[in-house]
Amino acid sequence: MKKLTDLLQITRYGMGDGDTELAIKLLGNYINILVADNRLPSFIVFYNEGVKVLADNSPVKDQLIKLEEKGAKLIACSTCLDYYNITEPVAGIKGTMPDIITLQSKADKIINL
Repeated sequence: MKKLTDLLQITRYGMGDGDTELAIKLLGNYINILVADNRLPSFIVFYNEGVKVLADNSPVKDQLIKLEEKGAKLIACSTCLDYYNITEPVAGIKGTMPDIITLQSKADKIINL
């Protein structure tokens, strides 16, 4: 695997702590700016409650699909998807903890949301 530029980790249902509605709105805005400005991370990993944004009823699913179409690789923790009963993520692929660890070890920069 080649060296990554940066890795974005989404570990919550939204962005930051506090009100869930605001957290989802902030994440949607963040992703929209990434797409519009073409500032795409090499990979985005989703684990813990972060996988919930990949569910079919996610308010940010369209933005995530656009992000993937622009070239960002999205990887969701399969254990977390199972835990939250998300059978098929709306974008990206299912990954494992060894996949996440490998991405973290290869990244030049890790951004946590």
